[in-house]
Amino acid sequence: MVEEARLEDVGSGLAPVSAGWFVVNVRDAAWVTNDVFGAACIFEGDMPVRRKRPDLEPHPFDEIGFKLAVIQPGQSSGLYHAESNQEDFLVLAGECVLVIENEERHLHAWDFVHCPPGTAHVFVGAGTAPCLIFMTGGRTRQRYILYASSELARSVGAGVETETSSPKEAYAPYPHWQPERPDFAGLPWA
Repeated sequence: MVEEARLEDVGSGLAPVSAGWFVVNVRDAAWVTNDVFGAACIFEGDMPVRRKRPDLEPHPFDEIGFKLAVIQPGQSSGLYHAESNQEDFLVLAGECVLVIENEERHLHAWDFVHCPPGTAHVFVGAGTAPCLIFMTGGRTRQRYILYASSELARSVGAGVETETSSPKEAYAPYPHWQPERPDFAGLPWA
């Protein structure tokens, strides 16, 4: 029998601090924010949600990662990249521009994006309201990530100047994610 995980306030909401199953509402879960890359609900008890609680052991998900991203118009969800594992995305609200394999697609609520391993991509908020994206990624292969150089990604503020496989190098010019709750105005659970 699988035990229920213990949820604890990590300073920006609830996160698992032990192994097991759990239920948490998005409005109560742990969040991180970034002035450049928006806000994200991180359902697992890993960094950076534990930044304010270094006393807690990490509890990442082993096989699949989940994140609920909120990006404002003009904000990117991260930097243009490709990973060694499959990633999938569902736009739940708002609109955004997807840069994928050096092509641009305009997405709206209920558009689904499938990225097989090695597919370069990034999302940039568009329209006049926040864009809400459910993001999931496999963790079954050895993780490799490439931040590819892309003129199109740079033109929307989401690309690196020089190709790199180092997240630390790619994100060096940007602020770190901070464990804090975002302004929920305009979001479904507000």
